[in-house]
Amino acid sequence: MVEPDVNKRSFGLAAVMAAALAMPSFARGAPDSFADLSAKLLPTVVNIAAMQTMKGGQKSQVPDLPPALQDMFRDFLGGAGAPRRITSVGSGFVIDQSGLIVTNNHVVAGAAEVAVTFNNGETYRAKLIGRDEKTDLALLKIAPKRPLAAAHFGDSNRARIGDWVIAIGNPFGLGSTVTAGIVSARNRDIESGPYDDFIQTDAPINKGNSGGPLFDMDGNVVGINSAIFSPTGGSVGIGFAIPANLARDVIDNLRRFGRVNRGWVGVNIQPAKGGGAAITSVAANGPAARAGIRPGDVVFGFDGKKISDSRALARIAAGTAPGKTVNVDIRRGGKHMTLRLAVQLLK
Repeated sequence: MVEPDVNKRSFGLAAVMAAALAMPSFARGAPDSFADLSAKLLPTVVNIAAMQTMKGGQKSQVPDLPPALQDMFRDFLGGAGAPRRITSVGSGFVIDQSGLIVTNNHVVAGAAEVAVTFNNGETYRAKLIGRDEKTDLALLKIAPKRPLAAAHFGDSNRARIGDWVIAIGNPFGLGSTVTAGIVSARNRDIESGPYDDFIQTDAPINKGNSGGPLFDMDGNVVGINSAIFSPTGGSVGIGFAIPANLARDVIDNLRRFGRVNRGWVGVNIQPAKGGGAAITSVAANGPAARAGIRPGDVVFGFDGKKISDSRALARIAAGTAPGKTVNVDIRRGGKHMTLRLAVQLLK
């Protein structure tokens, strides 16, 4: 009878365990609690009330409130024909201790007056610095009594499917609320605008969370909560956040210019088989035409960045500074070539 080689088997198991322990670990387990992180981040998040005065006879709604409460507010605000003061609620977060606050454009669009309230109850009137409809972002400014605690943008490209995240916001106007979940998907196109690239999360997001931050476990903002999919009006575990890497450049433009200066290439595009963006037409005398780009070309690289599909080219080209000359990598008739293109300002 042959006895099993116990020592050899034990050594093999020990070696496997030692090797596993020596391997770098990139995934984090579920935290014991979100309490410490929440306590640190809550002072950076604000509740936003945007007031509008609607003319008599104008159809009135109370955004971000359940239908039953909308009916109650309509009765409270007076009968038909009377001017009505409508308040919508949302969320935002401080990005600079001097009082700069990020939120969604749809939270403050058309508002005659905007007020922000902090977790400690302090309330300030806010000035609109700029807003961008295409990405649904807006920048506000307040005059605080003291330097504020500020949140910081992280690298949203590092947010992986399955990573833990927390959302802080103002659901249904209830005040600062923390919820937790994971990154459920990335690169979602929900057809809300030309540059859709949403992070999907199952962290509960409801009406009133719009404009609030989505934090990673290091306390960095990886997304701005903007939309939900919901047949009921409440959270069903499918929420969408604007990636921080997209928002950062937009907010920087709003801060510097009060508007977004986007790059223009002068092409119409569609998805290409096998990846990239297929050129369907080229604007006469536009940047692409002058660079030598033709219909039928497939763009797979722009300014050193990989172009996976037509949406990626639209986002990257729009985010390129007008006046910058970039390399454009194309396929034409089975051949690869690189052209030089001078990006112009989108008007």
